[in-house]
Amino acid sequence: MADIRDFKMNINPPSNPKKILLWILGGFVGLVLLIIVLNMSVTISGGQAGVLFRTFSGGIDRETTYGEGFHVVAPWNDMIVYEVRQQEAKETMAVLSSNGLEISLDVSGWFQPLYNKLPQLHQEKGQEYLDRVVRPALRSATRSVIGRYTPEEIYSSKRDAIQDEIYIETKKILDKQYVQLNEVLVRDITLPGTLKTAIENKLKQEQESLEYEFKLSKAQKEAERQLIDAEGKARANRILSASLTDMILREKGIEATLELARSPNAKIVVVGNKDGMPLILGNQ
Repeated sequence: MADIRDFKMNINPPSNPKKILLWILGGFVGLVLLIIVLNMSVTISGGQAGVLFRTFSGGIDRETTYGEGFHVVAPWNDMIVYEVRQQEAKETMAVLSSNGLEISLDVSGWFQPLYNKLPQLHQEKGQEYLDRVVRPALRSATRSVIGRYTPEEIYSSKRDAIQDEIYIETKKILDKQYVQLNEVLVRDITLPGTLKTAIENKLKQEQESLEYEFKLSKAQKEAERQLIDAEGKARANRILSASLTDMILREKGIEATLELARSPNAKIVVVGNKDGMPLILGNQ
């Protein structure tokens, strides 16, 4: 029992004022150290990366891009965190076609910062690089490309080509700005109502014209085929007629007479036809 009482007495706060002061001071120092450690740590989440700014030793660390996880950073330094996953920039624009007509379209660009060039991007463009670099590049390329085409081409036959050209021109700009462009999508094209109707009617007429030309071409080819067939038959008949001379006909008649003569049936054969051929009258 005495041991238990001694233990209880030992865990009680000290009654000596000096010891109490040391306890409070120790707790305060521990709290300060905890705050310092927490302030010195940075956790970078998935899909993010960091750029370190050293206040007293050269500013931006241009050599290192800090990846996901826990990092210890001095309180006087700063870790700037960037999204490095693919992102989307959407633009709704009114642009002019090659003949000066205004066309509205929605364009999207899929992009992400170059991971290994993140310190350079931060130093030269900053965290607002989307508005400073990506959007202006997408708008500039779109206006340049659309200005080469007529509304009819934009609305119908050249949409895929336009999309590819906007991607190529935007990429040329962003490659120099530490940004990777993955894709450009032309999501919607809007023409003035009257212009859209006129283009649709024209396309319909062209389609009907193509169908008519196809039917006409098919009928013409069939007529040519029949003509060639008829000419072939006529040529064959001429060749056959030319080959049936009197001598050949007489020879064939003699061969036929000999065949009939070998038949066991009785026949009447009259010789002295005008062409000299025997005339077989029939059975007896």
